[in-house]
Amino acid sequence: MCNNYASHVPANRIAEAFSDTGFPLRFDGGAIPNLEPRDDIRIGDTAPIIVRSDDGPLLRQMPWAWRSLQGRPVFNFRSDDRSFANSARCLIPADGFYEFTDAEPGQKRKTKWLFTLAGEPWFWIAGIVKNDAWAMLTTAPGPDIAPYHDRQIVLLQRGQAMDWLDLTRPEDELLQPAPAGTLTAAKVFPLA
Repeated sequence: MCNNYASHVPANRIAEAFSDTGFPLRFDGGAIPNLEPRDDIRIGDTAPIIVRSDDGPLLRQMPWAWRSLQGRPVFNFRSDDRSFANSARCLIPADGFYEFTDAEPGQKRKTKWLFTLAGEPWFWIAGIVKNDAWAMLTTAPGPDIAPYHDRQIVLLQRGQAMDWLDLTRPEDELLQPAPAGTLTAAKVFPLA
């Protein structure tokens, strides 16, 4: 399951996604932060997310994964047959995420694949916040992911930001596998 992703999305681009919503993006601390472009955001890393505050969407920096009662990190959370109406929902800005398959012959490490949204520079990953940390929501795999993994993260188009934060559309419409042709896969390890 997705345990690392990429984000090269500057804060001003994230803010632009809210420009037509009537809910301008605010920033924790007030000023637009300089978000470091990152190729590999991993479990436990602090990263930017968007949450819904009383005054509208708010960009905050929070750690990825809270601890379960057994002490294991909860970094992915199944969305199937669940309601998140009473949860603190969030959006994770990303321009790619990684999945891993078995190692190729002669390799010790698994094969690493980068998935990007076809025809779009970046997207949202649906998430929830708990214990001052966040996790990505997952669903059944769409046809683009199924050859690589038996689950996929929930991807949202940029225009669906407030739909998820405010649940202005039914959850079962938002928490869906990506349709065929939505994602492009590229092998990033091992390189030929």
